[in-house]
Amino acid sequence: MKNLNRTHPEEDLDPDDWEAMRALGHRMVDDVMDHLRTLRDGPVWRHAPPEVKSSFQGPPPEGPEPPEDVYEEYIGKVRPYQLGNQHPRFWGWVAGSGTVMGMFAEMLASSTDAVSGSFSYMANNYVEMQVLDWCKALLGYPSGSSGLITSGCSSSNLIGLAVARNAMAGYDIRESGMQGASQRMTIYCSDEAHSSVQKAVELLGLGSGALRRVPVNDSLEMDTDALETMVRDDRRAGLKPICIVGAAGTTNTAAIDDLNTIADICAAEKCWFHVDGAFGAWAAIAPEYGHLVSGMERADSLAFDLHKWMYLSYPIGCILIRNPEDHRNAFSLTPTYLAHGEGDRGLTGVDVPWLSDYGFELSRGFSALKAWMTFREQGLDKYRRLITQNIDQARYLGNLVEESPDLELALPVSLNIVNFRYVRTGVSDGKLDELNKRIEVELQEQGTAVPSTVTIRGTKYLHVAITNHRSRYEDFDLLVREVTRIGSGLV
Repeated sequence: MKNLNRTHPEEDLDPDDWEAMRALGHRMVDDVMDHLRTLRDGPVWRHAPPEVKSSFQGPPPEGPEPPEDVYEEYIGKVRPYQLGNQHPRFWGWVAGSGTVMGMFAEMLASSTDAVSGSFSYMANNYVEMQVLDWCKALLGYPSGSSGLITSGCSSSNLIGLAVARNAMAGYDIRESGMQGASQRMTIYCSDEAHSSVQKAVELLGLGSGALRRVPVNDSLEMDTDALETMVRDDRRAGLKPICIVGAAGTTNTAAIDDLNTIADICAAEKCWFHVDGAFGAWAAIAPEYGHLVSGMERADSLAFDLHKWMYLSYPIGCILIRNPEDHRNAFSLTPTYLAHGEGDRGLTGVDVPWLSDYGFELSRGFSALKAWMTFREQGLDKYRRLITQNIDQARYLGNLVEESPDLELALPVSLNIVNFRYVRTGVSDGKLDELNKRIEVELQEQGTAVPSTVTIRGTKYLHVAITNHRSRYEDFDLLVREVTRIGSGLV
């Protein structure tokens, strides 16, 4: 054996002083709990001042810094300038608000540097499989379907459409690629579909031209008559329609496409039925509103998030695929260094599959743990009440808008998104667009509330998406008062 250079002592990355690090960890937990408990008392968000921004410039540290100093930098320069989506009056875009148990679960997952998706004997995989089974049961999806926890609906849509493409191509697309196609494949979604659908189509090599944007009706739902015409015209033109994407809650307005009719069209036209239920899928568990997403359970693939309307901390989403064989065929690849059994339950001594066979990532964290722990801590009845509460709050806000002579709804409120604007007689639509944008900015800059804005049929509206378990009716009273006050002061 060659002589090895052992002049330097061996090192590791564990604390030099375990008790001091333990004390710092306890302080962090105490600080976090105080921060969460007092969220309502502070502004929704703040911009980082120039001196804070400039502090993030410079080279990486050559030597160590005291852990307490690093934490102080975080407390002073990072935590105060977050997005603010935990705050009770954050309603911008469509963002969740996180839970305390979910935060603890993330810490526990990190404490073991948890890996999920491979090595079928790990308890992590059993947890993920149970969370997937819970999601199937709650959303009315077949128990024998396959699934995967993802980082969110962008990944979920990509996986779902990849399975659709491969299953419907009619040849071995993994071997031959897109150049093996004898016909150009086409996919259909509404004009209101999320941008992640187009990104997925592009990433899959189909090209954005293969994505057919279907017109919407007065409620901004897919026009299914136009859909049928487009599919049939494309087929007559020599194209190959393979998939139709239905929306269970669009980001702009929470519009829900007629999922049952789309399912019927898919059956008749032999197309894959994919549903993007990023947040709206969870309306299924609200007893009074579950009918709104009827037909979702007929999808060949169903994408949704748990970090939006199930309130878990980012990131966590999910994809369910009706046919596990199609799912596995799209992704399974086993090099010799990852040799394992077939992965089917009950075979070769392996009772859960390698979940890495069902997605494009081999390296996956233990995101399922925060769902597993939080669902158990809170119980699904609480979730049902909270989702119902958010929908009721949206209708309450809609009523406040309708009762105000200074405000105007874009559309009737159907789910948990309210779009409205400040109006003033004699002011042009162009000026009103500018005015409402300024109202949005003032609300945000003053730290009062965070709506966002959307443009619907050429008109700009304030956009309030209520996926926040901390919001109270009084918060919407305040929002309406402040919009009216700011608007009247700007005219």
